[in-house]
Amino acid sequence: MSELIVGIDLGTTNSEIAVVENGRPRVLLVDGDPILPSMVGLTEDGRLLVGKTARNQWALAPERTIKSVKRKMGRDERVSLGEQHYRPQEISAMILRKLKDAAEQELHLPVRKAVITVPAYFNDTQRQATREAGELAGLEVVRIINEPTAAALTYDPSQTGTELFLVYDLGGGTFDVSVVRAEAGIFEVLASHGDTELGGDDFDELLAKHVAEEFLDSFGVDLRNAPSSNARLLRAAEAAKRQLSDHPFARIEEEFIAEKDGVPLHLSTEIAREDYEEWIRPLVDRTLTCLQQSLDDAKLSAGQIQQVVLVGGSTRTPLIGALLEERLGQPVHREIHPDLCVAMGAAIQGAIIAGESIGSVLVDITPHTLGIKCLDIPSDYSFAYNEFKFAPIIKRNTPLPANRSEVFCTVSDHQPCVDIEVYQGENTDVRRNHRVGKFVIEGLARVPAGNQIVVQLDLTLDGTLKVSAREKATGLSKQITVENAIAQFAVEERTAAQARLNRMWNDSEAGQAESSWQREEETPALATGPAEGARETVQAVALLEKAARLRDKAPEDDRADLDRIMTRVQTALVDQAWEELRSASNELSDILFYME
Repeated sequence: MSELIVGIDLGTTNSEIAVVENGRPRVLLVDGDPILPSMVGLTEDGRLLVGKTARNQWALAPERTIKSVKRKMGRDERVSLGEQHYRPQEISAMILRKLKDAAEQELHLPVRKAVITVPAYFNDTQRQATREAGELAGLEVVRIINEPTAAALTYDPSQTGTELFLVYDLGGGTFDVSVVRAEAGIFEVLASHGDTELGGDDFDELLAKHVAEEFLDSFGVDLRNAPSSNARLLRAAEAAKRQLSDHPFARIEEEFIAEKDGVPLHLSTEIAREDYEEWIRPLVDRTLTCLQQSLDDAKLSAGQIQQVVLVGGSTRTPLIGALLEERLGQPVHREIHPDLCVAMGAAIQGAIIAGESIGSVLVDITPHTLGIKCLDIPSDYSFAYNEFKFAPIIKRNTPLPANRSEVFCTVSDHQPCVDIEVYQGENTDVRRNHRVGKFVIEGLARVPAGNQIVVQLDLTLDGTLKVSAREKATGLSKQITVENAIAQFAVEERTAAQARLNRMWNDSEAGQAESSWQREEETPALATGPAEGARETVQAVALLEKAARLRDKAPEDDRADLDRIMTRVQTALVDQAWEELRSASNELSDILFYME
């Protein structure tokens, strides 16, 4: 029997888990349903709710319920759940733990490995946060793959020739579009584009906005001002949106939704599909702009696309199908359940990794350009140089795995070191792109300006980025594996988060439903005590945060010293060089003492 690797679609609105059995993907049931609402809540007595029970509580206790946490993945912030505050990774881990336990209940096997999908346009920080959520849930994340790519694997194109198809994926919180070429069982993603802040949640918000404004005009009360009323309004708007997918009109009825001067007020209104589609048309047009960009990147015309595949629950909106058929000149396909095909595709990828004979081979791409910050000096050597130039090394839509290098030169005589700052994005100004890592290569040869430095980027299939810089003349080199420090937990914080999740889970109804063999089989690796360097890591992170606050107030000379030592600390953190980290942290602490 091959190794079990499940496929998980960790969605904004809903999540699913699937496996491959007898060569075919199957979505597993969670609480009797293949679709798990991506919601987490706490009861009044502090018990954890995940899925349907959390969704049922949301309208009554929105302050103790979290939805759409996927949009916050990768951000350096916390979300509130009652009086407690959590990282987005922790909330996502609770959803993943629910999926994992449900799979173990149905399969009667331990589930330890998973392929998890993310929006194609997720950046490195968001992908790393997703991986951390999986690890907190007790899963080894063997691969992170793009959602439209996963969906493509569930379709069975012609096996005799080449077929070009387009995957249009509009979920609850994100949008992606990918152009895929299939030939003899090989799926090659040619181009992807998307918007991580566009999805069905925005449709709900627009519909709710118009209903709230109508209610305000009628009764002088804004339903959006009260959390419970607003939650009920959004829930009703989502239900109306679903109804409008199949009917020309939908009624919204919510009794006792508010009161004025002690008099209860009821919400009762009818929404016409025609009006609703007019409200959301600007959002749908944004998806069509992304679609055209993906076609341009693939160097294809609309007429060359042979099949259009719809993914995600929001694609049920009739306007979307109509506009796509108008733009691409052919009918759209919904043969496979649009809510389930991403999880099924992830399961297929998991089975391929596990060595099962599936007959499909996936060639994915990187959705963002990767490069470094450099100094751009005009050819006339004037003083109008640009210190924020973005130099691309791995271009967007490059097939994975990718290995690229470029040569850069020092700008000063006897320059002792160079900063290597790695960015992700499409803008020529690095300040408008996303920084994913930084390190310094020191001890360069004392030679005139023009010393050549070769920078190489290696991007693996699972999205891990390795960056190396080598002085061409001497061979002096430095290499790091980029894992974004913003998204990552410090070691002690992560250990505490793991312990808190385990404790909450054991106190919840879901945890109490675990079978005895699950508790015996559960791997405690992530719940162990602090690893080597935990204390140094926590101290260093605190010092870096303090330095960042003081930096802008420091004199220019002090700022240069501060930047130098901050870089030392950051590099030691990445390299897990604990002795160097202690030394650098002590020096940084001394500088901060004098600055204060």
